[in-house]
Amino acid sequence: MSDAHAARRTRLRERCQASGSATALVTRPANVRYLTGAAPRGAVLLLGAAEDVLLCGAPPRGDSFEGRPDDAVRVQLLPKPGGDPAVTAADLVTAAGAESLAVEEHHLTVARHRALRSVAPRLRLTDLGGAVEQLRVVKDEEEISCLRIGAEIADQALGELLESILVGRTERHLALELERRLVDHGADGAAFATSVATGPNSGRRGHLPTDRRVEEGDFLSVCLGAVYRGYRCEIGRTFVIGTSPADWQIELYDLVFAAQRAGRESLVPGAAYRAVDRAARHVLDSAGHGADLPALMGHGVGLEIDEDPQLAPAAMGKLDACVPVTVEPGVHLPGRGGVRIDDTLVVRPEADGGPELLTITTKELLAL
Repeated sequence: MSDAHAARRTRLRERCQASGSATALVTRPANVRYLTGAAPRGAVLLLGAAEDVLLCGAPPRGDSFEGRPDDAVRVQLLPKPGGDPAVTAADLVTAAGAESLAVEEHHLTVARHRALRSVAPRLRLTDLGGAVEQLRVVKDEEEISCLRIGAEIADQALGELLESILVGRTERHLALELERRLVDHGADGAAFATSVATGPNSGRRGHLPTDRRVEEGDFLSVCLGAVYRGYRCEIGRTFVIGTSPADWQIELYDLVFAAQRAGRESLVPGAAYRAVDRAARHVLDSAGHGADLPALMGHGVGLEIDEDPQLAPAAMGKLDACVPVTVEPGVHLPGRGGVRIDDTLVVRPEADGGPELLTITTKELLAL
């Protein structure tokens, strides 16, 4: 992907030059990896008018976890251990006679910003803003391929768990087993902390597993994701344990499934972010669950598990083709439990078959 990384840096360089900065300092790890192919711990990218430099404290390992920098980027190690690569970058910019440097103010700490000011007091620091994040929204086919493989791994791990005996096992044990299976099937690791929720805990967004044991008749909701070559996907499913579902469980599941389907069907190029949220939210709100719904019905995925776009009521913007997002409505009934259904999809035009579903584990309400 060296050519792809170089093209991304060229687009960013053009944006910087249009705003009056010949150089830029990229410090957010996901942005560094997007532009160079690698994000060694603590590394920063100095985007120059003639040369791009990856500054890091130790030589890049080149493994799948942190990536491999492309050949067009010069790797420079810090002269002293324990130094700040961003400060070294400011020294390089000053020595080269640059007058301004665009920085990611939303990522820099106050202390780091002060350090840059102290070593380069005459350097004009401008805000790069979310320029790199904006470039990251639309994925190329190689990025989508990584997400697709990650989704296949997550589907495999979840499918194997469903074939095992679940009654009597704790949420924590099941979450650890899922994360082990992700790695066994080729993931770099879990995309986020795996959520396993049973009984009254089920349906909670971001539930952290506890020592509660799975019981017959429980709802079991699971949300997990895999990292593959830095790219992160997400899947969430809800099942019933050990017996035929109760009427209230079937009714709640069908409701959330209808909301999720409405959200998925609204994923077309040109659709407003808020319209996707509204499509899913309306189904649940109409059934009397509006007061307890999450803040958003989905979000973008990529090098981070929660990135733009945000599919939320007040979100501004419209979907483009080749944008991967989640659609993840859920309802939790306090003291009883609930349902979450979560898929990762890629926005595609209708001429190409409509949204591409990456996570394909069945959404049928199974009794395990």
